[in-house]
Amino acid sequence: MTLNEVEIGKTVTITKIQAASAVKKKLMDMGLTKHTPLRIQKIAPLGDPIHIHVRGYDLSIRKQDAACIEVV
Repeated sequence: MTLNEVEIGKTVTITKIQAASAVKKKLMDMGLTKHTPLRIQKIAPLGDPIHIHVRGYDLSIRKQDAACIEVV
């Protein structure tokens, strides 16, 4: 399952980031690394962006970037 498929309020753990190297580095710099738990806070009415809580702070990422993050 990818991050953009997760429902609001669910807590998941990142298993893999499958993106181009520049996007992957950007996501990892924001704290989205393997084995990191995160919670879906909100999803915008049109589905973009997705608001998550990770490592003690809130973060909004694009739906396109969330589709690159595999979670369980």
